[in-house]
Amino acid sequence: MYAEGQGGLLDAAFHPGFPDEPWLYLTYATAGSDGESTTALGRGELDLEAGRLEGFEELYAVEPFVDSDGHFGSRVVFGEDGAVYVTVGDRQSKAFGPDHVAQDRTTGLGSTLRLEPDGSVPDDNPFADDSGVEGAIFSYGHRNAQGMTVHPETGAIWQSEHGEEDGDEINVVEAGGNYGWPVAGYGCRYGTDDPVGEESHERDDVVDPVYHWECGSGGFPPAGMTFYDGDSEEWAGDLFVGNLAGGYLGRFAVDGTDVEEREPLLEGRGWRIRDVEVHPGTGALYVAIDDADAPVVRLTPE
Repeated sequence: MYAEGQGGLLDAAFHPGFPDEPWLYLTYATAGSDGESTTALGRGELDLEAGRLEGFEELYAVEPFVDSDGHFGSRVVFGEDGAVYVTVGDRQSKAFGPDHVAQDRTTGLGSTLRLEPDGSVPDDNPFADDSGVEGAIFSYGHRNAQGMTVHPETGAIWQSEHGEEDGDEINVVEAGGNYGWPVAGYGCRYGTDDPVGEESHERDDVVDPVYHWECGSGGFPPAGMTFYDGDSEEWAGDLFVGNLAGGYLGRFAVDGTDVEEREPLLEGRGWRIRDVEVHPGTGALYVAIDDADAPVVRLTPE
């Protein structure tokens, strides 16, 4: 594992058949022999009694390896189709324009990958039959998606993605979709009010986010996210997204793909919210805080 900069252990997900299928899947940064690094997916069998992960194997590593410590992504979820979805960042490439790595489909950088549970490429992936294209790509044109969840009713894959200067997004991911980075979006170059590209709605070849923060808005640096599917009527169907630099848990009302931000939770505590999950038994929210002592907060509606 490569634990430098933004690299290290990135995310974890159980096989949907757990514990009969005892696999725990991890995304993590890994380094090559020359010190360059990339995002990888691996799995091992979790022995609950021993508290140990056994027989760990790397399933997929994104090519090429890059001399960068940033923008690895990465989230991993299982879709309702049984496939494994993995987000991969653009590794902080500043080569803005149509030749940027996130627009280059010969590489998995700046993309969402879709894989079989054994790490192979599904035959029905959108680019699986395209010569010269990385067949694992499900969507591309992403900067650095650090949140991903499955809508409990529609089965759609939702993501939260970092912009450059603001320009943060919430996206519903479509097969083969180009999400624009960096030729289209709503952010600016750091420290300026200069747009990085066109606005996404101006291009027919780009999927517009369902919600975004424009340059100058202050943004919403997003992390982990989940839909509330517990018993609370107050939170029913809401989307919760961790805010890092802003230091609060975002709450959003969702109607189809219409998204409206509601009042924040845990505001004013100075906590960088890294991830959020719903307890399947109690319906409480468990919130992971990005801090040295890594507190976990349990929330229930009033």
